[in-house]
Amino acid sequence: MAFIVMLCSSGLRAQSTDIFRLEYLNIPENDSGVKTQRYKALLNFPIQLNDNKDYLVTGAEYNRFDMGYSAELPFDKKEMIRFHVIDFNLGMVKKWNENWNLVAILTPRIASNLLDGVLRDDFFMNASAAFWKEKPKADKPFRIVLGLTYNSTTGIPVPLPLVHYYRRFHPDWSFVMGVPKSNLKYHLNEKHSLELALFLDGYFLNLQNDIILDNGLAASRISFNTLVGSLGYQYNLSKSMSFFAIAGSSVYQEGKLRDKDRGEVFLFNNDWNFYIRTGFKIGIF
Repeated sequence: MAFIVMLCSSGLRAQSTDIFRLEYLNIPENDSGVKTQRYKALLNFPIQLNDNKDYLVTGAEYNRFDMGYSAELPFDKKEMIRFHVIDFNLGMVKKWNENWNLVAILTPRIASNLLDGVLRDDFFMNASAAFWKEKPKADKPFRIVLGLTYNSTTGIPVPLPLVHYYRRFHPDWSFVMGVPKSNLKYHLNEKHSLELALFLDGYFLNLQNDIILDNGLAASRISFNTLVGSLGYQYNLSKSMSFFAIAGSSVYQEGKLRDKDRGEVFLFNNDWNFYIRTGFKIGIF
């Protein structure tokens, strides 16, 4: 059942394996004068349907972004202060054969500043389908996921490959290779672990009222993409419950205003940031 929730957070967080999660992210102000705080809550329900271990998956995730800008910008910033992302998850996990499971997840999304209620342009659609194989009791446990994912907020109107490979290659060491996250983890003992990670994070949201620039261009979307290198610590209360803390910095990042066709209108953030994240989760592994 380990992969049931892995696709439930479609988009840049597509490798989530959590049933419950509370999280706080702080990206302090950088040289572009931009700072971000994000609050996240996630809850998923896997429901076993039969003795073949087929599952129905339902759940939801909420993210709130609070933005701050100290730099002078050539437009009114009131449209860019607070954003909301709400995901609704509905999926199925079906045993394909003795070794492989088929997973399909549909994720309608609301992503907007929600200044005037919920509008049509606030809605996006994400979907994923993959084959999953796992051997948790092998001498060197592993998990592999191969599939396709479609995310309407990426601006690429075709399904993209989904690849995730995990292996516990030593009693004290494990790694994950994939997108959006790869890591190397050292397990000090059953309670404590350290992690080096490289991962993608970001958002793509609707601006309900267009921002008009001095050159006459109109921005109706905002996007932020970052590649982060980090060091993390996890304390396990039990096999499934843990507290975690992550500190790192962006290797690359861009914050842009975009038009209705997702073309670039204005670059407002391209300087590196510190990246601090902490929270509590109940995961499947």
